[in-house]
Amino acid sequence: MGMFDGQVAVVTGGASGIGAATCLAFAAQGARVAVVDIDGEGATAIASAIGSAASPHRVDVTDGAAVAALPAEVLAAHGSVDVLVNNAGHWVRVLPFHIGDAQHWDRVLDVNLRHVFSVTQAFLGGMLARGRGVIVNVSSIEGVRAHPNDPVYAAAKAAVNHFTASLAVAYGRKGIRVVGIAPDITNTGQVVFDEEQQADPRWSWWAPIGRFGRPEDNADVIVALASEQFRFVTGAVVNTDGGTGVAGGWFWNEGTKQFVNRPAGLDR
Repeated sequence: MGMFDGQVAVVTGGASGIGAATCLAFAAQGARVAVVDIDGEGATAIASAIGSAASPHRVDVTDGAAVAALPAEVLAAHGSVDVLVNNAGHWVRVLPFHIGDAQHWDRVLDVNLRHVFSVTQAFLGGMLARGRGVIVNVSSIEGVRAHPNDPVYAAAKAAVNHFTASLAVAYGRKGIRVVGIAPDITNTGQVVFDEEQQADPRWSWWAPIGRFGRPEDNADVIVALASEQFRFVTGAVVNTDGGTGVAGGWFWNEGTKQFVNRPAGLDR
């Protein structure tokens, strides 16, 4: 018996990284999974790895018409949706604010914020009709702390956090829980570190827990938050960052046995 036997989970950005790990984790707990991604081949590969309990859906979440059509596709494949994971997102490019432009800002906001609104709205009606549902938004630790390299990205993720809290207040009495996670650097398809880089002592300072995040670290928290074990939790965004969000920019230097500020030459 799994925690999600008989339930349906939709995961955007499900073809790789945290999204793929989340699809596999929900399936392992008995859920039927809709793998949604702009990478159709990747979505098909993850759905195939799961088997008949999964379906791939090639959707660009910034395309309003495609998003509006998605609930009907999922309903036809699996039935009503119990869990929605808004995981799709991308660090478009690091661009100092003073040389940015509206086109860059719009792209950052489209990929990291606006689609959370549109996908949520697309599935919320069905959840309200049934009187239950869980929405999990994948944000970033950059929405919690300042990010000097790309303030627009940080602002988008901060907005996701506040949207999560506000939506939880708005729909809690309708049976809808809304929660989120805020990862830091995670070894995914977007950000990949080889063994040599992971062994670099500068990086061992990055997180108090002493290593990079893995997709599974985040997926396990997503599945737990969506489960009945966390039925009294809503509006919360959990930092899945190995402690970097509370480290305040200070890191442990194993050589000197003391805390130091950001290691020289460490460029995110």
